[in-house]
Amino acid sequence: MAETRTRRGNVPAETSSLIGRRRELDEIAVLVGGSPLVTLTGVAGVGKTRLALRTAARLRGSFADGVWVVELSAEQNGDLVGHAVAAVLGLREQAVRPQDEVLAEYLADKHLMLVLDTCDHLVDACAVLLRRVLPGAPHVRVLATSREPLGLPGERCFPIEPLAVPESGAAGTDAVRLFTERVHALVPGLVLDPEEVGHVCRLLDGIPLAIELAARRLRALSLQQLAERLDDRFALLVGGSRTPFRRHQTMRTAVGWSHELCTPAERLLWARLSVFAGWFDAADARAVCADAGLTRLPLARLVNRSILIADGSRYRMLATVRDYGRQWLRWLGEEETFLRRHRDHYLVQARRADAEWYGPGQARWADWVHRELPNLMAALDHDDGFELVTALWFAWCCLGQVRRGRRYLERALDRHTRPSPARTKALWVSAWTALTAGDTAAARRRSGQAYAAATADGDLAAAGCARQCAAAAALAEGDLDEAVRLAAEAAELFAQAVHIHIGLPVAEVTMARVLDARGEAGTAVEVLTRQWARCAEHGELWARSHGDQARSVVELGRGDADAAEVYARAALDLKCRLGDPIGSAAAIDQLAAAAAARGEGWRAACLLGAAHRMWTSLGLSGDGSRGLAVPRERTENTARALIGDARYEIAFAEGLVMEPDAVVSRSRDTGGSDHP
Repeated sequence: MAETRTRRGNVPAETSSLIGRRRELDEIAVLVGGSPLVTLTGVAGVGKTRLALRTAARLRGSFADGVWVVELSAEQNGDLVGHAVAAVLGLREQAVRPQDEVLAEYLADKHLMLVLDTCDHLVDACAVLLRRVLPGAPHVRVLATSREPLGLPGERCFPIEPLAVPESGAAGTDAVRLFTERVHALVPGLVLDPEEVGHVCRLLDGIPLAIELAARRLRALSLQQLAERLDDRFALLVGGSRTPFRRHQTMRTAVGWSHELCTPAERLLWARLSVFAGWFDAADARAVCADAGLTRLPLARLVNRSILIADGSRYRMLATVRDYGRQWLRWLGEEETFLRRHRDHYLVQARRADAEWYGPGQARWADWVHRELPNLMAALDHDDGFELVTALWFAWCCLGQVRRGRRYLERALDRHTRPSPARTKALWVSAWTALTAGDTAAARRRSGQAYAAATADGDLAAAGCARQCAAAAALAEGDLDEAVRLAAEAAELFAQAVHIHIGLPVAEVTMARVLDARGEAGTAVEVLTRQWARCAEHGELWARSHGDQARSVVELGRGDADAAEVYARAALDLKCRLGDPIGSAAAIDQLAAAAAARGEGWRAACLLGAAHRMWTSLGLSGDGSRGLAVPRERTENTARALIGDARYEIAFAEGLVMEPDAVVSRSRDTGGSDHP
């Protein structure tokens, strides 16, 4: 008959502290208490084993017959899973009886917990064993770790996510705490720069194993060197993790373990999907990855194996998993092919977005840019021409990506100097991005080059875009006569162009701003009324928001602060809908000016603080709003006069720390008395 050891478990002692994970541990304990089988799933190195062992230690006193850990990574024969469990429990081999029958009989009246660690390669065998054993063992609980579920009825799956990483800086996240504690244990007294620590943790996706391995490298590297070398993270993250199991000694081995368990089709898809830098859907995957050698894409299988993370109908890979797939794609000799297919896929969509931007689909395309930005940047990194970077002009000029756009445009213009229609478009887009960034000198220079090239090409719309930019630059520099001449010329060029162009309503806004600056507010309102109607006819939002912003400036200049408030808020609503941070910051500046004119000094100061934070986060000074709002200095002086310097500083500081949603809410708060 079976004999048991006198010990009440074999949970190994922990060799280092566990950072964070309190919520996960609490939830796992609850699941184990109510479910016969709980499976922890997640990507390699995310900490499934560590959490299972901590849970086992935590619940040890709840099971009279002990908590037993069965480590299965070294077992390759599924027929021997039952024997591995029996060996841990101290059962003698019985040659005449099936092992699952012996286990079922032994466990029937036991109050114990089994931890089946690393079931990935033995999923079917583990499922068969537990299906035989668990129904007759009501007081046995099984906690399994696996990249994928075991697939039994009643199984409760608990996905283990990476540790939280900071969006910026390094304060207060578990990933940062883990990295910092491990480094200081190895190199006491080492001073760590918080920004660099946060950057490293983001590069490592918050994967605990990767963080532990990276921390050990600081005995030989600086933080900056570590970050630079993480491009080859599998060569860097080797050895040193204080884990009881050898398979976790390197990230390459940990991720490679998952790779070995995949079918050939799953491995090929993993490699090809590595060209995606962010989220993608099934249609994206088919367009880029499918061919005669891979006609069916096993996306769901890669989700089950924790290679892909799914959120509704969209998928992504953690960077560590993606890098492993990219290495395989390179070894297969397919890297350049699929990087090109990825670029071409996004180029097709960008062309369509460009064609449809001046129309009712604008908000949808804005959402597309914000959603696909990592993939668009990856496509641009592997693009050497003008077409993609110019097709995405609206991302640079309308959606706050101005610094990225200028970098890609200047790179393309420097590499390709021969005149062509594509280069002409790049020139006027470059001029517009410079203007958006407040660089009027560069805007004037590029607009002049664009106008000359467009005239030579006979491209009236491009010539109009060049003249519109030059007019706005002249307005920003105070040359009103030049600005009105250029704006009129731009409008005429757009009127003569073969196809309608968004540049026309933009030029109308510039004309209205010039007229208002010349003291012709009535005529400016007439122009803006026509401009609003034109945008409404086309279902256009971005240029319309510019018109609303300009109308607010005109109304404030005419002494109607209430109307100025209404139009500035309308502009902000549209800017927020499109996700235009530069336009939003300018609109908040204008709302601050309206509040100051209404005698609301505290609210004005608070909004100025919020706008200042937005301009700073964009890497801009606020000069990009020149002509789009009442000058910030004028608003500040009015607010200080209303509430005094001390209260102004307090209100401004309050705005500086406001979250974006609170800023929009404060911008709508026009009733009641001013704050303290």
